[in-house]
Order: sequence, then structure tokens, then C-alpha cells
Amino acid sequence: MTTTTRLRLLEDAGLLHSRPRAVTAPLFDGREPFFLALDKVQVKYEMLRAHVLDGLSATVAAERHGYSRAAFYLITAAFDDAGMRGLLDEPRGRRGPHKLTPEVLAFVASADPALSGAQLATEVEARFGVTLHRRTIERARR
Repeated sequence: MTTTTRLRLLEDAGLLHSRPRAVTAPLFDGREPFFLALDKVQVKYEMLRAHVLDGLSATVAAERHGYSRAAFYLITAAFDDAGMRGLLDEPRGRRGPHKLTPEVLAFVASADPALSGAQLATEVEARFGVTLHRRTIERARR
């Protein structure tokens, strides 16, 4: 695979390192094309490897790979939890399904208008197992 193709694939996947110039680790000095400072996942992996196998401190490993010490610990925790998948960034946007499903909205729309938002939120939770704030219910009623 050419470097150009690799860069395009990394960019399409949102996996470009935001600070490649900050990567000063010797592996990423440009002599070996396999090690690419723009490859965020590879840089994170090599940072963890440098810490565990080469014995670099967390601070030094993070600095050499363009990350802060705080980011190092977050990346380490993500790797410990999920392995290589943990080195991928979390997807942006909503987590899980939206709570106001069509069924919940229909229920709210057909509910007694005399019920308060808090009362209706309690009924929604009992019926659908979804916790909604009273203001969410009130906005949905408009």
C-alpha cells in the first residue's frame, strides 16, 4: 500500500493524528515508512509499547508521541478495557438510541393533558422503561 493510499484511508476513517509534528519518538523519524506519525492508532500503540517494553515513563512516552500525560492514562485505560479497539476514538454523536421513540411520542401525545410533565415522565418510565426529564416531556407536548 502506498503512503498516499494509507493517508487517504486514515483520513476517511478519521484516524489522522492531530499533532504529527509533535511525535518525536525515534521510530517515527521518517527512515522507516511503516511508522507514520499521522497514523493515530499506530502512534498510540507505540506510545503504550514504549512505556511497557522500553520502560519510558508515562510523561516521556506521552511527550514523544504527541500526547499529554492525562491523554496517556485515558489511552491506557481504553486499551486495558477494549484492547486494540480501545485505541480508536469514540464515535461522535449520540450514544445509543434516541429516547423519544415514535412509540413514546405517540404515548405522550395521547396522554391526558391534565398530567404534569413529571407525572407523565413517571408513566413513560413505568410503561417503556425509559427515564425522561419532565422538561423533555413538556417540549415533546408542544
